[in-house]
Amino acid sequence: MSINWITRAETGADIPAIRAVVLAAFDTPLEADLVDALRAGPAWIDGLSVVATDPGGGIIGHALLTRCRIGDTPALCLAPVAVRPEYQRTGAGSAVVRASLRAAGERGERFVTVLGHPAYYPRFGFTRASAYGIGLDIDVPDEAMMALALDADHPLPGGTVHYAAPFGI
Repeated sequence: MSINWITRAETGADIPAIRAVVLAAFDTPLEADLVDALRAGPAWIDGLSVVATDPGGGIIGHALLTRCRIGDTPALCLAPVAVRPEYQRTGAGSAVVRASLRAAGERGERFVTVLGHPAYYPRFGFTRASAYGIGLDIDVPDEAMMALALDADHPLPGGTVHYAAPFGI
């Protein structure tokens, strides 16, 4: 199924629907609680919480980019990405991720990290972070920690990724 999903930045009116999408997409409320905690904290960047909508305007997907650092260099963290189960595998997740990365690039952001499925995120240009000397202070599968330079003129910096406090990492 190929659909041209409509994507846009979240508005204040979207907050309950975003929480419902994230709750539906994951087995526990941890990710939905994470989104709420990030929204209330200093890592939040207006315009980088992006939704995908169905033809009627209902929110069916969400991707969030928040501030993190790679060493001392400002970067973004992509997490979580959520799609209502009935819309998974329709391209809605890809649409919302692409829209969030595009919005970040338009704002002059340069670097994005993701701790996620190694078969999914490379389609957006993410590659193994360890190849650039990027890592975490916790043990994660090497192939799951990925990074992306949004601007080819600014290569990825090396260093340890420091997430916003609500991630608990």
